[in-house]
Amino acid sequence: MINKESQSSDHLTTASRRGVRMAKVATALAAAFMLASIAVIISIAVVQTHKKTYISRGLKYGIVLDAGSSRTTVYLYEWPAEKENSTGVVSETTKCQVEGPGISDLGKNGDQDEKTLKSLKDCIAKITEVIPSHRHNSTPVFLGATAGMRLLHMKDEETSNTILKYIRNYLSSLPFNFQNASIISGQEEGLYGWITVNYLKGNFLEKNLWNAWVHPHGAETVGSLDLGGASTQIAFATSDDAKGEDMIKVSLYGYEYNIYTHSFLCYGKNEAEKRVLAKLAKESTSWANLKHPCYPSGYNISMLAEEVFGSECTKNDLPTKYSPKRYITFFGQSNPEQCKFLVRSIFELTSCQGTENCSFDGVYQPPLSGDFMAYAGFYWTAWALKVEGSKSMETFNTNMKLLCSKDWKTLKTSIKDIKDIHLKSYCYSANYVHSILADGYKFNTDNWKNLNFQKEVNKTSIAWSLGYMLALSNMIPAEGKIIKLPINNVLFTGLLLLFSALTIITLTYLVIALVRFCY
Repeated sequence: MINKESQSSDHLTTASRRGVRMAKVATALAAAFMLASIAVIISIAVVQTHKKTYISRGLKYGIVLDAGSSRTTVYLYEWPAEKENSTGVVSETTKCQVEGPGISDLGKNGDQDEKTLKSLKDCIAKITEVIPSHRHNSTPVFLGATAGMRLLHMKDEETSNTILKYIRNYLSSLPFNFQNASIISGQEEGLYGWITVNYLKGNFLEKNLWNAWVHPHGAETVGSLDLGGASTQIAFATSDDAKGEDMIKVSLYGYEYNIYTHSFLCYGKNEAEKRVLAKLAKESTSWANLKHPCYPSGYNISMLAEEVFGSECTKNDLPTKYSPKRYITFFGQSNPEQCKFLVRSIFELTSCQGTENCSFDGVYQPPLSGDFMAYAGFYWTAWALKVEGSKSMETFNTNMKLLCSKDWKTLKTSIKDIKDIHLKSYCYSANYVHSILADGYKFNTDNWKNLNFQKEVNKTSIAWSLGYMLALSNMIPAEGKIIKLPINNVLFTGLLLLFSALTIITLTYLVIALVRFCY
């Protein structure tokens, strides 16, 4: 009897132990399951929130016509529909150079006008093919006319307005969103050139390791030197406390810059050359055999007096008994020293003598600082001298003297594939560039190495038009990106409910188990 009761008690004890073990295992499994459910809930929530991707709405486009004094160039720019920090990330897609002179010459020669306008229409057709048809209506078109039209407007406002009216009517007829065709100021031209240079140099934005656009840490800006046919511009960032009519505050990509910019009208390469020719003609008694120290010996050219004195830049230099249809014949001399003296004489330097922070013509200029990019006419002159990029002032001067000493035959052999009308002026151009940089802007042997003569950066042309498009893109509304979630919303909701329910069930079980264990 005692043995049976003892055996029965042992069985109960064993069963009780098994039940406790099973309860512990079940509790452990429930706890693990609950923790796993919580982990799954957190994981899918994190993935859904932080791992979402954006689908771009595509590209937007903008067309800018750079109507310069000597030619017109059509640029097509593109940028993502969603912008970076209020300014579009713009890049050059296509450019097309219109054959013939600038629009300021329209109306002078009917045959030439026909060729110029046909070439313009061909360029527009080329640009149109690149832009997707569904973007035509939203693609803005701008034309900015520079110093050539500024001079024409001063000389003949009616003709200037007539040309702009014709251009506006033509651009309005295109399948694009015509915005404006106007004459931009020299100050604007200088500022837009500065924006272009620094954008292409990556001083406003750069891509980080995660392929996102960010502002470069500690990035310094680069000064801009632009040389056109009728004007030249200088622009660079200066201290915040600098003030004056040539100072502009500009905001780009969330940062503010204090920019000095000045444009010198009539100091463009072509107009300045007319001033040199006018000075020679005015001081000579015989126009049939006029010696020109900058032209190569063995070269001569005859031109009508109105080609020299018909400009707004030379009208004050008219000689006595002036006859516009009279011919002037220039004979080259290949004289480097006399050429240097002649070209330097067209710069009004006396008003800045003994004056701090002054360039020439009595114009205020803060002290130069940092590196400078010299492009357009500056670059092509440096190219002829073989001093592209950054070279010393001594190398520039040596090569300039060598070029100016060559006769016409030797010059044609050393520099090929250049039209005679341009080739004969390279000695003048070299002396002009030296004079404006050294005597005008006050570059010297120490900071000349900070000059970098370039025509493009990263296969994109350095031109004010890109800066113009960047500035104008501030006014073009951005489209938001389309969000693509990693998990479908319905699936995400289902998984969230499922694992939340499982968490609640396992939590309830664990609470009950804990109560039983305690009581």
